[in-house]
Amino acid sequence: MSKALIIIDVQNDYFENGAMELVNPIPASENTKKLLEHFRKEELTVVHVQHLSPEGAPYFAPGTRGVEIHDNVKPLQGEKVITKHYPNSFRDTDLLAYLKENNITELVITGMMTHMCVDAGTRAAFDFGFDCTVISDACATRDLEINGQHVKAADVHHAFLAALTFFYAKIQDTEEYLSA
Repeated sequence: MSKALIIIDVQNDYFENGAMELVNPIPASENTKKLLEHFRKEELTVVHVQHLSPEGAPYFAPGTRGVEIHDNVKPLQGEKVITKHYPNSFRDTDLLAYLKENNITELVITGMMTHMCVDAGTRAAFDFGFDCTVISDACATRDLEINGQHVKAADVHHAFLAALTFFYAKIQDTEEYLSA
């Protein structure tokens, strides 16, 4: 089985003073960095996914510092960077073609936000036939609100991971994955 690390949207707008600050993005990015270092050392495929919003959007706007990939996981020369415009990393991108060209069958998925782009990308990847592992402590999200009810980021995070583990992905933390 050939595997790839998929790093979804670890971009500056999700960090302190960013336009869409998440809860605990630094620890998630540090765990992603550990995985990234492991994949680089093993010479395995790494794919960085970067969300780009339309001009004038409140976050990930072209040409802003917020759209840039965070320093903790900056791509190296030669590492694949996919630019996307939707939560699903496969929609209107060359991600699927790139993974197929490289005979990738297994994806290790990290990123931001757990409830949106990580969820959408993981479900799509599974539907395209990939074996998926989501690294729980290498993902981050934020508090949400619905019908006047406040939902804490930790509850959002765990609910979405619980849903993914039911059918779409294996869920592991960084240490568990790296020690396997």
